[in-house]
Amino acid sequence: MTLEAYLDDVRARQSRHRGSGWSDEVDYPIGRVTLPAHVEHWAGERPDRVALVDGPTTMTYRELDDAHRRVAGWLREHGVTKGDRVAVHLGNRHEFVVTFLAVLRLGAVHVPVNPMFSVHEVAHELRDSGARIIVTSSVTEKPARDGAAQVEHECEVVVVDDGSSRMTDGPRVDDDAGEWNALAALNYTGGTTGLPKGCCHSQGDMVYTAASTARANGLDAHGDFTALCYLPIFWIAGEDLGILLPVVFGGTSVLLSRWNADAVLDAVEEHHVQVMVGTVENYLELMARDDIGARDLSSLTDPQAVSFVRKMTPEVRASWTAAVPDGGVLREAAYGMTETHTMDTSPYGLHADDMDLRAEPVFCGLPVPGTDIAVVEFGTQTPVPVGETGEIIVRSPSVTSGYWRNEEATRRQLVDGWLHTGDNGRIDDEGFVHYLGRDKEMIKVKGMSVFPAEVEMAVAAHPAVVACAVVAKPDDETGERPVAFVTVTEAVDADRLREFAAERLAAYKVPEIRVIEAMPMTATGKIRKNELGAQG
Repeated sequence: MTLEAYLDDVRARQSRHRGSGWSDEVDYPIGRVTLPAHVEHWAGERPDRVALVDGPTTMTYRELDDAHRRVAGWLREHGVTKGDRVAVHLGNRHEFVVTFLAVLRLGAVHVPVNPMFSVHEVAHELRDSGARIIVTSSVTEKPARDGAAQVEHECEVVVVDDGSSRMTDGPRVDDDAGEWNALAALNYTGGTTGLPKGCCHSQGDMVYTAASTARANGLDAHGDFTALCYLPIFWIAGEDLGILLPVVFGGTSVLLSRWNADAVLDAVEEHHVQVMVGTVENYLELMARDDIGARDLSSLTDPQAVSFVRKMTPEVRASWTAAVPDGGVLREAAYGMTETHTMDTSPYGLHADDMDLRAEPVFCGLPVPGTDIAVVEFGTQTPVPVGETGEIIVRSPSVTSGYWRNEEATRRQLVDGWLHTGDNGRIDDEGFVHYLGRDKEMIKVKGMSVFPAEVEMAVAAHPAVVACAVVAKPDDETGERPVAFVTVTEAVDADRLREFAAERLAAYKVPEIRVIEAMPMTATGKIRKNELGAQG
């Protein structure tokens, strides 16, 4: 079967679960225009609508439009022109958003840099991107300056909150040099091994991501949209939620610098937040509060969770529904990655009888409008039969155009418009996408494939397990065998956990259990499985 014939079959299966009004055409609220043009539009149509909330600081669309134009003028006076890279080394604060928009207005390239990075990590991204300016804060000034000092080219350090830069005093820039398909951002991958690579994205990628995500998740493109974002907006997922969706739809972004249960509850009540995305642990913390029943969370119609460490289960969902009966159904967020702008699928509306959470791991739902997902033999464009496992490949308007200054990686992963993800997955008989883990993480036991995600979910179903990460261990008899590293809430015997897993898994998938105090984590919140694997 050819790839296109396979896609026709998969789309037909998926169409049975789409609404009657479904269309693969993406609804762009004001057309295919740049993000600064969106801000300008909303500043004219709803000038007093709050665009940003950052603690005590609020900015209306009129204020956001003026501020980003003036910062663009300041940057232009400091030599930034079209195509130049500008590093933004800030956390979740309004200055990040203003600078981001200013860079795009100049047709320059936004380079978000994690403010938690070490000097070495900052220097790598400055050196690789060739950024001529790094915008930072007084809190993170030292690693920014030390990192800039290590690179071979000149990189000016600008501190937004020490009173010296006064970026918003620049002259207004009224022209918009940004283009739909031009390079607009270098979003560095946050992998668990190797140096991060810069994924090239355009403003078209960004606006498509917001528009397709809204369509797939039932958001009213012309309604009253408010998002709460404590995911870091220097992550691409945080950018999607905390910047792109609100700006494209003329809504409000409520930014928090970090997770704080009190601040989250206050923000939801005060600003009538509709959408937020957090870890499963975040929702468990909210549910454990004595005052949860007294808080008005009825506006929160779309609470979304990500299973970085603790897994989303039917029990977690049921507990949330009991705690917040007037709110929306708690669900997983999306499948995606930095290379695709992260929002490739949605399980929205597929939660009846917990179908999404009871399906074989990990249920990702259906592709968003305009996106195709196929499962092929690894390293080829040959589709595997529906129901069988292979490599997930993605084709969409938001797929990266390539890796910055890395032609080898670009050739390896981008083939005929398809991104080869390196992820194991399958598409089931109904057309639903399932993620089974990274190919390099797959474990071979006597030649049989064991997917870590499946084992992790089986072990994590035990009520005492907080987190579970499964890695391969060499074995003389079987080649490899799975080892499950777990953290627990109470004393539990490893043998009992193994017995628990054996009740849910085929014998060759049952892991050795090791209880540890804490998981080693990356700066982007992922478990460092390579460190666990090194423990043998």
